[in-house]
Amino acid sequence: MASSPGSPVFEQLGLIGCGLMGGSFALALKRAGMVKRVVGYSKSPSTTERARQLGVIDVEAPSALLAVSGADLVLLAVPVAATEATFKAIRHLIGPNTLVMDVGSTKREVIDAARRVLRDQVGVFVPAHPIAGKELSGVEHADPELYQGRQVILTPIERTLTAQLGRAQQVWTALGCQIKQMSPEAHDAAYAAVSHLPHMIAFALMNAITGQAQGEAFLSLAGPGFRDFTRIAASDPSVWRDILASNREELLAQSRHFQRALHAFETAIAASNPDALEVLIEQASEARATWRMNAVKPQS
Repeated sequence: MASSPGSPVFEQLGLIGCGLMGGSFALALKRAGMVKRVVGYSKSPSTTERARQLGVIDVEAPSALLAVSGADLVLLAVPVAATEATFKAIRHLIGPNTLVMDVGSTKREVIDAARRVLRDQVGVFVPAHPIAGKELSGVEHADPELYQGRQVILTPIERTLTAQLGRAQQVWTALGCQIKQMSPEAHDAAYAAVSHLPHMIAFALMNAITGQAQGEAFLSLAGPGFRDFTRIAASDPSVWRDILASNREELLAQSRHFQRALHAFETAIAASNPDALEVLIEQASEARATWRMNAVKPQS
């Protein structure tokens, strides 16, 4: 099933959600010569229209169901909380040969929704999480290179069809991704630690500073380190509201680990114990250096 610009693998991509992630997927798929046409739908008609004007999609669909009509590839690029409603809206036109994927940052809740709604057809769904993104949302920021060189995590379940998993791997490989496969449970635990908790901390830190009487004055003195550390606090609120809420158990477990680590620093500082403080910092510094050295490419 090798693709070339003259022989696309897919006749039609049904794109549900024409924002940054979905729009970038469509552009990348087109550039790879993997799809003949893209039919898109977004909750906001103006977004769908803008996606067509920008060449992200070829045809505007008035509903999610009509975006799926005739599609042999469907991508759900919607907030995690909207996944179940989206499945309900499109299930009647999902055929046995339709490849359905998502790009959600949590997987267990998405998969539970797929099981409830798709039932016997759940095997066509291959849950995916591309480790890519920007702070800026919206189709205007769609980028065909967004996924290039990035990891994508596939979390198939026991009923996932082998053929569909193979097609999903082919798609993401064509977009230049490095594919990893793990269980939904392992995925959600890992990303609670390395993505969801850091976002929550960045959000909380900004709120802690701006909640003080002198917060604005403090921020006026901040430098590059603060800018880099808090970059992700500018992320889309509705997207991250859903992510944090949908992975609550794993996130709360990681938050408790963080609180213990923070308490260790507070204890050393309160006891005026510079030696203990240096040990804690050294542990963190060495761990960060080792991770950086082993990482092929840090993911945002």
